Amino acid sequence: MKAKLSSAIPGPLGPWQYLQNILYYLHGGLATVVIGLIGLPWVALRGARAANGVATFWIGYMLWAARLHMGVTCELRGPLPEGDCIIAAKHQCFLDILAIAQAMPRRAFIMKKEVMRVPVMGWYARKVGCIPIDRARGRDAMRAISTEVQHRRATPEGLGQLIIYPEGTRSRPGERLPYKNGVAMLRSMTQLPVVPVAVNTGLFWPRKGWGVRSGRAVVEFLPAISGDGRASAFMTELQDQIEDNSDRLMAEAGFSGKK
Repeated sequence: MKAKLSSAIPGPLGPWQYLQNILYYLHGGLATVVIGLIGLPWVALRGARAANGVATFWIGYMLWAARLHMGVTCELRGPLPEGDCIIAAKHQCFLDILAIAQAMPRRAFIMKKEVMRVPVMGWYARKVGCIPIDRARGRDAMRAISTEVQHRRATPEGLGQLIIYPEGTRSRPGERLPYKNGVAMLRSMTQLPVVPVAVNTGLFWPRKGWGVRSGRAVVEFLPAISGDGRASAFMTELQDQIEDNSDRLMAEAGFSGKK
């Protein structure tokens, strides 16, 4: 995903960019259906490993198509975690989902249970190890996730990198939403290290997905926070690390305002 020739500053936005945006979604939607259907027999025969291979191909294809149609790429910074851990990331748009997923060799997302019911996509999500969450169940939902995490850690394959968004939704550049305590609860229950991730992707790819600007966005993996210590101190450190470094990356791309 390195693109040394693309600008670190978001490009201009005009009618041509919107047209390319439409072409990207048409292209991506068709590719998703084709890749998903072609991969179904392979996954049915070979299970999770094959599903992860199909997902990896799809992620790379969607990033390639984003560069082809809209001229947007994503630079990765920082050491990439390889062992079992929790990835706690700033979430601004679809682009940071793709970039983080491509960077993690054994990824799994904690996602809303409704997403797991989507035809084809939900089936693949389950096969690659994504964990559904029922937000209405609160603490009980986190206990269920913790039990699943501990089960996977005991298998020969291990857990891998569990990706969670502490804000619970996408935020606009400069916007600081309250962090949910689920990540602290999961960390306390599992004692896994937590890797904060800062982004400036929202400057290039708006949260609603329209009006994408060309250029080189950045996703930065920060030093891990250990699995011990008080929950309140952990949440303060996590939020400061993610938000302050995201502000720094956005400033590098020319952003100076707050919303």
